[in-house]
Amino acid sequence: MKKILPLLIVVLLIACIYLLFFWQPASQSHNNIFSSSKSLPQGGEFTLQSISGPVSLKDFRGKVVLIYFGYTMCPDICPTNLSMMSNAFSQMDKTELEKVQGIFISVDPQRDTMERLTEYTHYFHESIIGISGTAENLREIANRYGAAYQKVIQEGSATNYVVDHSSETYVIDPEGKLVMRLPHAAPPKEILAAIRKERI
Repeated sequence: MKKILPLLIVVLLIACIYLLFFWQPASQSHNNIFSSSKSLPQGGEFTLQSISGPVSLKDFRGKVVLIYFGYTMCPDICPTNLSMMSNAFSQMDKTELEKVQGIFISVDPQRDTMERLTEYTHYFHESIIGISGTAENLREIANRYGAAYQKVIQEGSATNYVVDHSSETYVIDPEGKLVMRLPHAAPPKEILAAIRKERI
């Protein structure tokens, strides 16, 4: 695993450079087996684990929080969305950035250790934290947020399986309420508009 991680980081770096400087996708929903209803799901409080200990949504009261469900071995969907989030954060000044928090919730606790999650998320931006939990807790939280995922076995592959998952980013206002869902590959200007709408 230690030999694979540096290679993965190099691949992600190349992908991010391309995404940030050369690719400007139109905002659109990710076309996969998951579809989203127009109404907002329940959302709400949760507590999961980070490398530094328990992390709860309430820890970030007063900030706009962006939540994304994915996994570190995701080949393209997760890096795309986290790159867009990172790009948006990079366009904020210090005062504005202090009032924003990105949360990457891994739905692959079997492979995503706390160390791996921390290295992965900080690669994109220091204001994005990686957390995860038990399979039962993750399923309950994902259901409340309207996120969907499922393990797909790939026999003969190096990773053994992939995780098909929905790809929306959930916007939480400073009071902890789910107020918006951003579609897959929402461009940085759309992410910034969603954050600034909450008057941070």
